[in-house]
Amino acid sequence: MSLRKRILWVIGIDTLAAFIQPLFLWVLHPDVSFAVLLLNFKISFVYAQVIGSFAFCSTFSVWHPIQRFPRPVRWLLIIFLLVGVAIVGSLLTGLVLILLGWMSPAWYWPQFRGTMKICIVITLQIGIAMEIYGTLRSRLDQAALDLQAKELERERALKAAAEARLASLESRVHPHFLFNSLNSISALIQEDPERADRLVEKMAALLRFSLDSSQEGLVRLADEIKFVSDYLEIEKARFADRLRYRIAVPEETLNAEVPALSVQTLVENSVKHAINPVRAGGEIEISAGFIDGAIQIKIADTGKGFAMESVPTGHGLDNLQARLVHLFGEKAKLTTVADGNKHAVLMTVPRTNTHASISG
Repeated sequence: MSLRKRILWVIGIDTLAAFIQPLFLWVLHPDVSFAVLLLNFKISFVYAQVIGSFAFCSTFSVWHPIQRFPRPVRWLLIIFLLVGVAIVGSLLTGLVLILLGWMSPAWYWPQFRGTMKICIVITLQIGIAMEIYGTLRSRLDQAALDLQAKELERERALKAAAEARLASLESRVHPHFLFNSLNSISALIQEDPERADRLVEKMAALLRFSLDSSQEGLVRLADEIKFVSDYLEIEKARFADRLRYRIAVPEETLNAEVPALSVQTLVENSVKHAINPVRAGGEIEISAGFIDGAIQIKIADTGKGFAMESVPTGHGLDNLQARLVHLFGEKAKLTTVADGNKHAVLMTVPRTNTHASISG
């Protein structure tokens, strides 16, 4: 609280205290005239402002150090301090009333002795009430700080758990497609060494992307599409003409961000279920576009299709769905649709403002 607010607060409390003496006078003597009540209020107002101001100035530097003492000692010191303030304040008020011409010097001591007791009682009441209020307010503020600290710790724990869960999910994704890719390259080593060498270079790029993306979480769609293109070229070495694919991703979508290896997971699922089990192979089509402020990637293939509800726990798509939930909550989703003679998986991801740059 600023000094100005403290002064206004003291003046307000003192003004309220000035009503106490006239109020008691009116309760004890209901027939007292308004002029007498007004005069009593004026005198009481001067007493309240002088004593209150003196209390504020004299106790400002000692009130907080008193709080360090044990409770019985603290209350004893507070009572002695308040009584001293009331006595000195009464003396000062008498002098102010004489200077204002509201009291003759001959009435000074009789007036002092008569009002000092009232001033002590009122000062004790107000001072003790303020100390109780301050103590309760301090406890409430401390409780609020403790609650805020606990909530912050809880949020940090939840975030750490979510990150650990996400890392666990990603760790299941990376080895799966890497092993498949290595198998594809190994089949070419004796048959076409030069092509195998080129594919090893692509494999190195895949590994580098995989390791870098695990640190970023989100990557540009352009980097993900480059990764998927290299992956499909490696798989084409295994399936030859059985694997046909087309990538139709508009340039304006390339800077959008998607979870690392998310498109690859969808493409790998198509290779596994739409290409591998069919003797004649099949087609995979990758497209993307913006819909209602989100980026939507569609992976369509000539497979039999499936429903997301039928995906078993631990499957690549199940892991991807869990990653989307951890990263975006309900704003991201996987859905399946029929698309002419093809079936497609749609991945919808909200647009973000930051991106990870993956070289390779």
